[in-house]
Amino acid sequence: MFVCLVAAACLATGVTARAEPASRLTVLCGVDEAWCATMKTAVLARLNIDATLTRRSTGEILDQIRREKDDPQTDVWWGGTGDAQLQAAAEGLLEPYQPEPTTAMLPWADNFFDLSGGRSAGIYAGALGFAYNTDLLKQKGLKAPACWKDLIDGSYAGAVELADPNSSGTAYTALATLVQLFGEDEAFKYLAQLAGNIRAYPQSGSDPVKDTAHGKALIGISFIHDAVTLRQAGYPLEIVAPCEGTGYEIGAVSIVKGAKNKDAARAFVGFALSAEGQATGAAAGQNQVPSNARASLPPGAPDISMIRMVDYDFATFGSADERRRLLKRFDSEIRRIP
Repeated sequence: MFVCLVAAACLATGVTARAEPASRLTVLCGVDEAWCATMKTAVLARLNIDATLTRRSTGEILDQIRREKDDPQTDVWWGGTGDAQLQAAAEGLLEPYQPEPTTAMLPWADNFFDLSGGRSAGIYAGALGFAYNTDLLKQKGLKAPACWKDLIDGSYAGAVELADPNSSGTAYTALATLVQLFGEDEAFKYLAQLAGNIRAYPQSGSDPVKDTAHGKALIGISFIHDAVTLRQAGYPLEIVAPCEGTGYEIGAVSIVKGAKNKDAARAFVGFALSAEGQATGAAAGQNQVPSNARASLPPGAPDISMIRMVDYDFATFGSADERRRLLKRFDSEIRRIP
């Protein structure tokens, strides 16, 4: 009787009763805040899962999952550069997961899944590059950069931003890319020269291109899809795929070992790998290349087949020991951190 009276009262006042979510989920989100929010809404509507999505940079997520390994507070790691998820997989921090047989993954995503030992699945790809503010460039009367080597020109002193590779997966991809392009010693000589032009090393990998869009920096090193999203919003950005070649990321999703909401986590990952789930990126204004062959390519997504790419070595640069060694050298030689 009480339930009927409550329902009647709700109808009388125009309030619609909503069912409680079937389950809850804690997700660390490595993509743009807008996509985190869109995915939260989609997961509630499609799966009836109330997911708490917290935005963090890739390195911060990896550090948090390491800290919590004895008592995990996170169920799913969704988004951000996949080499950090490969490290987590190698350290035994992630659960094995088997996608549905009908999941139509592109070859590069299949290869990534195999490389992770079945513990992390690719959800998107994106090429690294940089963007410059066309208004600022014209105002300063400077030549437009086209190559990595152009960025060390003295005319760009204090005008370039690159995130901190300790916290940013984007910046770690840039570090690994330069090592693969030029060789390690030459790459560190280049980074030492570039340091003279660096305005700031922010924590988040998307901050350099956001600061460039808002005129705080002239040039921001970022993933090309992040720059495309800002240019579509009307910011005066010119996007560059460097002439020497560049690296790329595979963004990934994984279930944390010891996750407290395992069934909901599996449902979330299955949705993230589906064409419907990957369409949430375009719905949120993002321009990554989806990993599901049945997913539509966002209209603004860069054609990565037209970009000169390095044969990015995920096995080497996704290794925890290699990451630790390169970051230690970066801190001591480039940032001069003891």
